[in-house]
Amino acid sequence: MATSDVTVLGAGIAGLACAIALRLRGRSVEVIEQAPALTEVGAGLQIAPNGGRVLDALGVAPRALASRAVHLIDGSTGRNLIRMPLGEGFRLVHRADLIDALAARAREVGVAIRLGRRVAAIGVDHITFEDGALHPVKRLVGADGVRGVAREYVAPDHASRYTGQVAWRTIVPVENWPAEAQVHVGAGRHLVLYPLRDGSALNVVAVEERSDWVVEGWSTEDDPENLRAAFARFDVPIREILARVEWVNLWGLMDHGVTPQWSRGAVTLIGDAAHPTLPFLAQGANLALEDAWTLAASLDEPARWEAVRRPRVTRALRAAASNARNYHLSGVSRVVGHSALRAMNRVAPDVPLRGLRWLYDADVTGD
Repeated sequence: MATSDVTVLGAGIAGLACAIALRLRGRSVEVIEQAPALTEVGAGLQIAPNGGRVLDALGVAPRALASRAVHLIDGSTGRNLIRMPLGEGFRLVHRADLIDALAARAREVGVAIRLGRRVAAIGVDHITFEDGALHPVKRLVGADGVRGVAREYVAPDHASRYTGQVAWRTIVPVENWPAEAQVHVGAGRHLVLYPLRDGSALNVVAVEERSDWVVEGWSTEDDPENLRAAFARFDVPIREILARVEWVNLWGLMDHGVTPQWSRGAVTLIGDAAHPTLPFLAQGANLALEDAWTLAASLDEPARWEAVRRPRVTRALRAAASNARNYHLSGVSRVVGHSALRAMNRVAPDVPLRGLRWLYDADVTGD
């Protein structure tokens, strides 16, 4: 079997999108994925216009709902704070639907997806599988996440910091939920809700400040009663939603920052492997899609690509961290901040999102 021009580690959003973009530029591409099947469960995504433009350029159209607004609500009283209208191009997508659409498109354009192959080590011109088999590579794109072998190879000494926050994620059935992302804010905690698919499923992400560390990861199961207890002082409608939760995953939120270097030899990192993103700006998938497209266009100049990408990614991560602080106000700061939001909602509810036009208006496919 001939060696592909590019080997991509990881068949997630970043890896599959990059594989498609590379094929569209005429490269031969293989994707190596350790999972035996492409299955993603229990998670929603908010695709903003900057990420959506990449999906359009790739020819990928997952099942999605249009998102009309970001709606901030006082969690304890249910009182409206500000409803910020969104323009065109904001979509609410189930992660499984996006992975399915990306994989189908990748296969359509000729990407070879190899499942059930765990990589144990990376060498100068090869990878070593867990069974000891060697596989030659010319160029390798590390899209296997923050704990992946590619990040360990490129930046083995990079450390993370626990943020003092944990997050629960689940999905519950609903009826007639508005097509918007709601953020119910409270002292030391907040909860994000938005509909998926045909509107019959509600994605729930709940964040609580907590001093003790929880093992980082997506697969830690927790008792739904712990989630309900954390938000027991929120308004009745929220407690009624949480009463229907049957399963929940919990993870500790770690601040990894931007990985200090994204390339080593023929290996270049993208997505979470390069810049793990806290979930307070809904940009993880969007930045991964931007990475995928732009690296495919600059694969032969990874240092230049990183120099261009790093300032934008760093700015996005800082904005996400700022959101976390603003959602968790207490005491006098909470009273003042919420009063300002209600005043703004009466006269100019679109003002807060204007400050993110640098993020949403970007079109990396036109660069």
